[in-house]
Amino acid sequence: MIALYRASTLKRDRPSKARIEVLDEQILAVLEEDHPQSVRHVFYRMTDPQLEEPVEKSDRGYRHVQDRMEKLRRAGKLPFGWVTDATRRGHHTPTYVDEAHFLRAMKGLYRADLWQLSDYYCEVWTESRSIAGVVEADCRELAVSLYPAGGFSSITLAYESAEAINHWSDGKPAVIFYIGDYDPAGVLIDVALERELRQHLSPTIDLTFRRIAITEQQIEELDLPTKPRKETDRRSLHIVGTVEAEAMPAGILRELLRTEIENLLPPDALMVARVEEQSAKDYFDRLAEITRGEP
Repeated sequence: MIALYRASTLKRDRPSKARIEVLDEQILAVLEEDHPQSVRHVFYRMTDPQLEEPVEKSDRGYRHVQDRMEKLRRAGKLPFGWVTDATRRGHHTPTYVDEAHFLRAMKGLYRADLWQLSDYYCEVWTESRSIAGVVEADCRELAVSLYPAGGFSSITLAYESAEAINHWSDGKPAVIFYIGDYDPAGVLIDVALERELRQHLSPTIDLTFRRIAITEQQIEELDLPTKPRKETDRRSLHIVGTVEAEAMPAGILRELLRTEIENLLPPDALMVARVEEQSAKDYFDRLAEITRGEP
């Protein structure tokens, strides 16, 4: 107890500049170990009381971490690509110098059909765009559609997803993995989404809709940080402590999702697809050379 008191006192007595330097080192270490991550993911890692310089679990603590991450990026110490923000995207119109340039650009878009021999059709839904940004690269690599609901999803987005399943599933069973907050609203969002999807799905399609995070079991097993529920919120009264999806470390979340998706694929499907894709890219390169009259 005395040692803990002394350690706490030393932290309080440490000059502000030194404390900031320690916090910066912690932020960089977390992102070097696993990236990309959202600001909120990093914030939750920084609330760990075992850290040398933890931040308070509050809006003020979040803003402090957000500010330090911005300063680190502007100083060139934190690579911009290590931080994801799927809430803001630019819109671009690609142009090409000539046909060969077009062919070489298009070769990067060629993807082999990973799911051709699978017994399932798969999609991923997330409650927030923040979480979508963290798992986007994995979904792209494994060729599954990703839908960020942004809270209670628009009926248009659910309809578009159902229409895609009706068209592309070829009658296979459809599996949707969902990632969302564990709070009075969060535990209702996926229920509403599943209900909306089922209204538009073909009756011949067998749908499995499963929340893979955040669950009550994960909160206990991973000791995820919780916040008390708002007293004024009368929804889902069985929820006592609330947990945001970003409270789960990004690496654990990605590994969990990849495992679930890969379990639906045939063995070695990804390796076989990569070989086929490289062969196709080589073919596009040869076409580009012919177009330019290169030997």
